[in-house]
Amino acid sequence: MSQPDRSPSTPSAEPKAGAIVVRQNAASAWIGKTVFTALFAALFIAFSYVSIPLGFTSVPITLQTLAVMLAGGLLGARLGFSSIALVVLLAAAGLPLLHGRGGLATVFGPTGGFIWMFPFQALFIGMTADRLFRKGGKPTTRTYVILIVSILLFGIALSYVGGVPWYAYKAHVSLHAALVGACYPFLPGDLVKGAAAAMIVAALRPALSGTLRRLSGR
Repeated sequence: MSQPDRSPSTPSAEPKAGAIVVRQNAASAWIGKTVFTALFAALFIAFSYVSIPLGFTSVPITLQTLAVMLAGGLLGARLGFSSIALVVLLAAAGLPLLHGRGGLATVFGPTGGFIWMFPFQALFIGMTADRLFRKGGKPTTRTYVILIVSILLFGIALSYVGGVPWYAYKAHVSLHAALVGACYPFLPGDLVKGAAAAMIVAALRPALSGTLRRLSGR
């Protein structure tokens, strides 16, 4: 009588193949996130070098806020926050990344309050953009309105909420003097940058939504 075959069965290759695909997808997502984070960190650094000093205040005119708005609006909350926070941390460590300056003296100097707010501005703008462009598609009038309000609140107002009191403290001036020196002269330019950011985000974010969803695994 023949004996039953007791040789060990060959394990299926499908689970292994599936695990390999999962690892490849995870690696691809990590690389994509790193590339986007580095790209917008570089954009933020480049825009910070566009600096116009003003004689009556230590706060220069820069394009940093535009880069922050774009990072949050185009990358979303997590990657937008990460890209800007990375630059702030490297600048605090001493690298001259903020309009040619760096170190704790810069991060905790008169403009420090504005610098600290940058990552959180990107975070909150990104949270709004993530909701608005979750399903992709062409932006509606409602999308534009909400996006502009978000940029006004988080891209502009939040900056001054953190920046002006700290400027008053470090410069040893009154809050009114801080508003005159570090807020009022910059509002027109901020509004222009905010409008430009809203148009750029509304035009480009729908095309990026699918890629960002894949990178986040959703």
